[in-house]
Amino acid sequence: MKIISYNVNGIRAALKKGFLEWLTTVSPDVVCLQEIKAHEEQLDLSLFEQAGYSYNYWYSAQKKGYSGVAILSKTEPDSVVYGTGVEYMDFEGRNIRADFGDISIMSMYLPSGTNIQRLDLKLTYMDDFQEYVNKLRKSHPNLIVLGDYNICHEARDIHNPVGLKNVSGFLPVEREWIGNFIASGFVDSFREFNEEPEHYTWWSYRANARNNNKGWRLDYAMVANSLKDRLSRSVILSEARHSDHCPILIELDR
Repeated sequence: MKIISYNVNGIRAALKKGFLEWLTTVSPDVVCLQEIKAHEEQLDLSLFEQAGYSYNYWYSAQKKGYSGVAILSKTEPDSVVYGTGVEYMDFEGRNIRADFGDISIMSMYLPSGTNIQRLDLKLTYMDDFQEYVNKLRKSHPNLIVLGDYNICHEARDIHNPVGLKNVSGFLPVEREWIGNFIASGFVDSFREFNEEPEHYTWWSYRANARNNNKGWRLDYAMVANSLKDRLSRSVILSEARHSDHCPILIELDR
C-alpha cells in the first residue's frame, strides 16, 4: 500500500504545474493533501477521476482560498470522517480521515504560529489534537497521521538550528510536543530508514532557498507502533516541485 502526503499550497496552482501528470507517474494508492485552498465546487473533479482517483474527499476551510485538506484514493474507503468534532479546529478544515480495512489514514494540517495569536492557537490545537488522537486510537489503533505538522523535531531537521531556535516551527515547546506525540505510540517513519541530516520538505520562496537546500522538515508520516513491522519504505520526494513543500511517501505491507 503506497501512500503520499503533500502540502500543495493551493491545489489549483499545483494542477497548473503538472501535479496530476506527476501523480499518475508515481501512482500511489492513497493521497493526503494539505493546504488545498479551494472548495470542492471550484474544482473539476473529473480530472482526478481520469487520473485514477475515483474516490476523492475534500474538507475545506470556511474561509475561501485558505487551508483545507483532502484524501484521494483509487479504492473506496470503508468510511470517511471529516474533522475532529472540535469546532475551532474544524472551522479551518485541518483534519480528514479515511479507513481502509484495519488501517486508518488521516490527512492533517497543523496551524502555523506566524504571530502571537496564531501561536497561541497552534499550541492549544496541539494539545487538543493529542487528546483527540489518544481517544481515536482506542477504536482505530492502526492509525497513520500524515501531513504538515509545521514543526521541525530535531536540529538535523532544519538548516539553521541555532539561528532559528526562537522561530515558530522550531520552538522548544513545539519540539517537545512532537517528541511526546511520537512517544505516545507512533514512529516517525522517515527516521526509521534515514538518520541523515539535511533532508527537508519545505523551503522558503526567498533567497533561492530550495536550490541551496536551506529548508525545514515539516511534513511527517507518523505511523502507529502497531504498524511498524508492516512499514517497508519512507522517503522524501524532493524532486517534485508543484509547491513550496515537497511530498513524502510511505509503503506498507498489507
